[in-house]
Amino acid sequence: MDNKIAKVALAMMQKNCGDIKRIEHSLKVFGYAQLLGVAENLDDNALEILELTALLHDIGIHISEKKYGKSTSHYQETEGPPVAREILTALDFKPEIVDRVCFSISKHHTFTAVDGIDFQLLVEADFLVNSSEDHMTDHQIIHFAKNIFKSESGLMYLKLLFPHIDF
Repeated sequence: MDNKIAKVALAMMQKNCGDIKRIEHSLKVFGYAQLLGVAENLDDNALEILELTALLHDIGIHISEKKYGKSTSHYQETEGPPVAREILTALDFKPEIVDRVCFSISKHHTFTAVDGIDFQLLVEADFLVNSSEDHMTDHQIIHFAKNIFKSESGLMYLKLLFPHIDF
């Protein structure tokens, strides 16, 4: 793992200090995102963006809870990008990388905003984790698979996680 990626993971953990559920969620999304990115042959730049976004996609949850008393998707998409920008800028990531990561975070629950393979794979990785963590029904999983998943690897992972579902 790249040293800068490890530093971003550490920063994410520091921002979520004590919140094991959120730290582990981000690390699981990162793991799936990294695997999907490699399986889908992303170039190094796109893979780095995907990995960074996966680590930071929910970074606005604590601020949302503090400011608004809840962390609905709208608040996460609003509050996450400034925190991500602060972390990535402090670690000297290129402005275009910071901008792309922040854009994806700002829309990561807005599936109609997906505009590239890095963003698509983030959504799929997040769903792979959420489907289990949120105890989604077979119907919800099928709906998401048919309407949101686009990568062959993401669909394969979904089928391996839920072999009892007929996709």
